Amino acid sequence: MGEFVDRARELRRIEAPHYNCAQAVFVPFAEQMGFTHEQAYSVAQAFGGGMQTDNVCGALVGALMSLGITGAADRETVKDLTRRFRENHEGCITCADLIRKNAEQGGDRHRYCDALVFEAVSLVERYLQNQGSKEIDLC
Repeated sequence: MGEFVDRARELRRIEAPHYNCAQAVFVPFAEQMGFTHEQAYSVAQAFGGGMQTDNVCGALVGALMSLGITGAADRETVKDLTRRFRENHEGCITCADLIRKNAEQGGDRHRYCDALVFEAVSLVERYLQNQGSKEIDLC
C-alpha cells in the first residue's frame, strides 16, 4: 500500500471534522503539491456524496481532481481511470447506484465507501508511478 493510501486511511478514521470521500482522496495529493491541509479540505468539500446530490461518486471525483493537481489529467488518463472505476463496479459511477448495489448485497456503507476511497487513491498512485508510459498495468 502506498503513502497516499495510508494518508487517506488516516483521514477516514477522523470523526470530526468528517472527511468525505472526495476529500479523503484529494487531500493527500494536494498536500504533496503544496496546498495547505485547510485549502485541500475546502476545495473538495462540495464533492462528497456525489457532489451532495448522489451523482458521480466522490472518490472518483477526488481521483480526477488529484490527477489534475498533479498535472496528470490528460484526456486519455482521465478516460482510462474513469473506465477502470466503472468496470470495477458493474458500470456504476454514481454515489446513489454504488450505495444501492452495496446495500442490496448487505454491505456496510462506511466500509464500502472507505474501500472506494482506497481504490481511487490506489488508481491515482499507479497512474502517477507510470506517468509518461503509454500502457499502464494496474494488475
